[in-house]
Amino acid sequence: MSAAYFITHPEVVVDPNTPVPQWHLSDTGVHRMRAFASQADLGRLSAVWASTETKAIEAAGILAGQFGLPVGVHHGLHENDRSATGFLPPSEFDRMADAFFARPEESVRGWERAVDAQARVAAAVDDILQGFSGESIGFVAHGGVGTLLLCKYLGIPITRTADQPFQGHFWAFDVATRRVIHRWREIAPR
Repeated sequence: MSAAYFITHPEVVVDPNTPVPQWHLSDTGVHRMRAFASQADLGRLSAVWASTETKAIEAAGILAGQFGLPVGVHHGLHENDRSATGFLPPSEFDRMADAFFARPEESVRGWERAVDAQARVAAAVDDILQGFSGESIGFVAHGGVGTLLLCKYLGIPITRTADQPFQGHFWAFDVATRRVIHRWREIAPR
């Protein structure tokens, strides 16, 4: 069985003056990702892919470096498009995220619809896996689209109750069947 791991980037440096896709990992995020890369039982990881966002590429680079692998980048793995609102303070962001998951067929304040983000990330994963023949593969991306994909593979409606508790988690699935092996697990202690 080939396994795939959907990994979310850990903590970032929040900078309201920088577009969110260009945010970097924080020192804590780098530390947690290094711990995960060196201790996780990922089998013989033979490929690592990331979204085009800086924080995902940095996290993927740490993981790939542990296995001597390059990082592939796929534009379809990016987080749900929230550019219509830009940076939001945490409490407002949480209300928006609640609405995003609760009304997946609607564009909430201009955000990408959850159903569209789910279809996009599933298509990106399918595209990458078409040419994959190794033992295991890592996708380093984001919590929102990771949750949407998890819901799809579990065969459940889109719901925030399936979301990761905080940044820096991973879940696994069987490459051939897309059956979920396990749900979110922390990459490393904070």
